[in-house]
Amino acid sequence: MFAKLPQKLTAPFGLLTDEAKLAFRSRPEGISKLITTRNIPEADTYWDQYLTLFDTPSDVFSLISPHDIRRALFDAPENVATLIRVLTSRLFNLVSDHTFPSSSGASVASYATSLIKSAATERNTTKEVLNAIRVLQRVLPVIFEVEGESNVFELEVLWKKVEVDDEEEPIGTKTPQFVIEDDDDGSENGEGTNSTPESKPNRKKTLLPSLGEKLFSCINDLLFCCGFTLPIKIQVDHYKINYVIWERGIGTTTDPGPSTQYDSNKTEVLRLLLVLLSRQIYVSPGSLFSKPSFYTLHVVRKTPRRDVLTVLCSLLNTVINSSTTNVTIASMAGKVPYNHLVFKGEDPRTALVGMCLQVLCVLLDFQSGPARDAVSESGDIATSAPTAQTNAFRYFLAKLHRTQDFAFILDGITNILEQQLAIANNLLPGSRKSMPYVPETIILFWKMIELNKKFRAYLLDSDKAMDILAYLLCHGLEIKEKPQQHGLCRALSYVIQTLSAEPAFGNKLSSSIKVSIPAKWASPGTAADFIITAIYSMIATTSGALNSLYPALIIALSNAAPYFKNLSVVSSTRLIQMLKSFSNPRFLLSDESHPRLLFFMLEVFNSVIFHHLSDNPNLLHAIITAHKTFQELGTFTLAQGLREIKRVDLAKEEQARQSEHNRKGRGTPDDDLEAGDLHAEKTRLLRNESDAAFSTDGEVELSHDPSNGSVEDENGGEGPAVTRPVISPSSESTPRASTSEKARGKMRERRSLSLEANNSAERIASAGIGRNGFVPTQEWVTSWQQGLPLDTVMLVISELLPKIQNLQAGRQKANTAGAITDFLQSVTLIDVLPPAPPLYPRKFLWSDASIVWLTSLIWGEVYVHGMSPLGIWNSTNVRLFFVKHTQTQQRQITGTMSSVVEGLFSPTRQRSEHS
Repeated sequence: MFAKLPQKLTAPFGLLTDEAKLAFRSRPEGISKLITTRNIPEADTYWDQYLTLFDTPSDVFSLISPHDIRRALFDAPENVATLIRVLTSRLFNLVSDHTFPSSSGASVASYATSLIKSAATERNTTKEVLNAIRVLQRVLPVIFEVEGESNVFELEVLWKKVEVDDEEEPIGTKTPQFVIEDDDDGSENGEGTNSTPESKPNRKKTLLPSLGEKLFSCINDLLFCCGFTLPIKIQVDHYKINYVIWERGIGTTTDPGPSTQYDSNKTEVLRLLLVLLSRQIYVSPGSLFSKPSFYTLHVVRKTPRRDVLTVLCSLLNTVINSSTTNVTIASMAGKVPYNHLVFKGEDPRTALVGMCLQVLCVLLDFQSGPARDAVSESGDIATSAPTAQTNAFRYFLAKLHRTQDFAFILDGITNILEQQLAIANNLLPGSRKSMPYVPETIILFWKMIELNKKFRAYLLDSDKAMDILAYLLCHGLEIKEKPQQHGLCRALSYVIQTLSAEPAFGNKLSSSIKVSIPAKWASPGTAADFIITAIYSMIATTSGALNSLYPALIIALSNAAPYFKNLSVVSSTRLIQMLKSFSNPRFLLSDESHPRLLFFMLEVFNSVIFHHLSDNPNLLHAIITAHKTFQELGTFTLAQGLREIKRVDLAKEEQARQSEHNRKGRGTPDDDLEAGDLHAEKTRLLRNESDAAFSTDGEVELSHDPSNGSVEDENGGEGPAVTRPVISPSSESTPRASTSEKARGKMRERRSLSLEANNSAERIASAGIGRNGFVPTQEWVTSWQQGLPLDTVMLVISELLPKIQNLQAGRQKANTAGAITDFLQSVTLIDVLPPAPPLYPRKFLWSDASIVWLTSLIWGEVYVHGMSPLGIWNSTNVRLFFVKHTQTQQRQITGTMSSVVEGLFSPTRQRSEHS
């Protein structure tokens, strides 16, 4: 009796080593038959194993490889078509069958109870439905890849409509979705229902929905099936399909009841929906608009209104409620330090929330072909907005208007970002697992403020506006060093630019941030101070790796600058440092787009001067201290920039030679003396620079004489070259600056275009400065240099610099700083400055390129999440973006804890250590 027990347990239940599963890979009646035997009929019992053999998604993805499906498509494509027809037909019939869902297999969690019953005595219809869904998830991506931009196979199998007589309509072809059809849903799904006979052979014909349409309808039904994805108690009579919102939140104040045992089933159905929507990742970026995905087009344009609203609210509520989960044993265990290194299983609730976010982002982003937002023109301004006919999901998200719904969404997103910040800055690094769906949460927030103007206004009027901005900036600072996250950093910069264009955003900048910012990023002062220092950190500490972020971040500062008040010394210094970085000749001449960054930075200073001059004494003081930088910009030429670059290069070479000379111990006694007192030397240089800041022009000229200390200035500067560039005036620039200061009330003079250097030599020198083949010319320099908005700043410098110099000369050094601050707080230049120009904030504007980029970013995140544990799109040729596989390295503390945990339970390792 005991000898037979293992066989009875193993065969029906898939325990331990399942012979049937192993045979599926090795025997002729397994996967190999799909490739080698042509024209397998639909009624063949061979197809039954695809619905009964597998027990988990991992079984399907490990026993059926993409290579198998690819070979079958080339050697026996009719078998793949038959497999899809059989799986979908069984799926449609099972959903309408009274035995589905089976009580013993309502969820994956109840799989243990199925061990008691024999598969031969009771049919598990839930398992068959799940296996049909899983096999489709495995087969469809390979079909999409092989098809590429051609749709011949898909059009024939999934989108071909069949015309039949009403009397001959097969049973089960109509799913409940097509019975409940809106009258104005278009003629595509019901074309011919009201047709009159035109000829005797076709007296009364009906055009049946295609297989793809029925599959989407079936997916919608499965998402709201009592006993499968919803609690059985809400079933009404024998109608198991009940379109009710999954959880309390938007659209409902009642909770249908706990459905955590069905989370895995929801995830499986949503994964199939996501696989169908992934058709567009197998199309090149250039064809994304001209060849839209049939699947996504059908979902966003043909889904009935009731289904759209129910699905949209269900997905949103599931995501938002994830931040306020009930306290359970599982949730408490998840907060134990390093618990995720011991128990590495996937949490069903986390997987469901992540899948809901991915589906939401994909649907809300889709704008290809006829799903593109409708453009409306009012005067000279053209705006675009979704409609119910273009993309119903974008349209109904934009129509949300209830204050309680906005509060619900904002609180949920804020809580998710808050939890992620707490995890990333835990006292024990790596002790808690990072939240896997933060990128999708940020993209969802972006879509909310982009599509729903009322939500954007509610956010900026609430007391959480600056808090959520702080969370976004902190997350950007956290991931800025990770190249794989630079796409998300770019999205964050666009979100910040979008918010900064609103006047209500500027009105909040004077308030303080209530969020507990980590000490490494904290900045004293207001929200404006934190934004400035955070943007400075993202620019100055990434060595140009985030070059594509600079415009959006600096534009955000330019948009917010008219509202800056009482900026701190630190943030004022950061603004000047960014100006010096962008005015560095090496940076300025290296790319054609770099001068616009300098233009935006000058706009920041002009806005502060025009709107809150006396409220920002620290910034005024920093501007006047850096007056030579502004003056040099007014006389900048290509020859001057090339000379400065050459000077800096020579200084670096000399410093390197001197350092090598001292290292080898062959230096003179004087060199050894200077090298041994670097701190004193640096202090002396800084003191001289401070004393010369407000000196006369003659004194400044002497202190910066290229022959008397250009090397010392280069060595004595603080910070990296990208943030503290060295800009020394040439011998000709000083008289120019002196002349412009004497002419008070006049605007700066422009330098003539005559160059001292030979044109050919200059061309050769400038050729090595530009990147990607760009060669700067004097004509190009003149084109942007004459348009720099320097007049306002130069006027302020010419007015205030002499007064501050006089103030310095007549007071003791200890009292100078306070006197200068008091003077700048009381200064007014109303009679000197021109009228303030009107405010024109630069909003983020969508283009075809930006839409393609965001679509690629979203699908890139989906692709990465799908790599583990199943590898849904692995080993397929994705065309929308480039996939580069790299080996990720764990943080040192996490790797150490993994080793410790493994060592505790590894006797083999312990023996090897003892030996």
